[in-house]
Amino acid sequence: MTDSKLATDDLQAVQQLTEAYQTITNELAKVIVGQQQVIEELFVSMFARGHCLLVGVPGLAKTLMIRSVADALSLQFSRVQFTPDLMPSDITGTEVIQEDKTSGTRELRFIQGPIFANIVLADEINRTPPKTQAALLEAMQEHHVTVGGQRHDLPQPFFVLATQNPIEQEGTYPLPEAQLDRFMFNVWVDYPDEDEELEIVKRTTSDLEPKITPMLGAEEIEQLIKIVRKVPVADHIARYALRLARATRCDREDAPDFIKENIMWGAGPRASQYLVLGAKARAVLHGRYHVSIEDIHAVALPVLRHRIKTNFHADAEGITPDEIVRRLIESMPAVEEQNKAADTVFNKVDAN
Repeated sequence: MTDSKLATDDLQAVQQLTEAYQTITNELAKVIVGQQQVIEELFVSMFARGHCLLVGVPGLAKTLMIRSVADALSLQFSRVQFTPDLMPSDITGTEVIQEDKTSGTRELRFIQGPIFANIVLADEINRTPPKTQAALLEAMQEHHVTVGGQRHDLPQPFFVLATQNPIEQEGTYPLPEAQLDRFMFNVWVDYPDEDEELEIVKRTTSDLEPKITPMLGAEEIEQLIKIVRKVPVADHIARYALRLARATRCDREDAPDFIKENIMWGAGPRASQYLVLGAKARAVLHGRYHVSIEDIHAVALPVLRHRIKTNFHADAEGITPDEIVRRLIESMPAVEEQNKAADTVFNKVDAN
């Protein structure tokens, strides 16, 4: 294994995180109907200290979901509605001249923008020009902003949760690949099933106003994020994640034929890192102290779908990045069976 076993205190913290996640999902169920997978992927990315892009048609409660998550985590929340006339300073903040009434002297004072929050909702992020989109890059990667030559640190923890409408493209500015790569997960928000939609109609047409009880504060979340990184991952699991990401690159001689035929370029090294980190966070949320192949598979789609660029042939045939990732997973059965056997041994060691 690449990591040592967790200390007793860390194991207790893992159990605390698992119990807190179960309680938080119960609280969110007061407001959000269904969408369990979306909620799980949101928390996986957050406890792995990653940013998340939610993609779905209007009316699927993406904004409500993010706001409810902020309420459940007792974090400072800020929403930015992205529009074509939004300027970078509208996000990061600006310097203004302030006069001291006693002395009459004037000085520049920095007024913080909405990005100075624990959870920042970037609503309809593809509706603002690249100049404003780029204002998020430094904040997402470095967790600080620079205004007037001065660096201003952002509050911790810091998460950018963005939404995007995939069907309406008029007047939009597609996110550049450099910024897409900053998002750990690209989460697809789908329509609810019939029973869930019926429950949504009942709730939203009554006078009920459910309230979410805050469960975790900023300091507790920071500690739990550190615990996630301490979760051990076996060498063969990490290598499987690495091979899965590298298999998306069409310029490799050993790449599968369907990758060479349908991919323009594949995922970079950040995908391998996020596969392992996401798998660690998911394992903890499910009450396990180690990572399995199942965890890698569970996070493969949200990690890889926005890091794979299909070519004209794939677009013409209607082949999506999701389909390619699923075929990749299916094309590695021998490795999967080998690792399942290794996982069984690892579980026995953990139990002892």
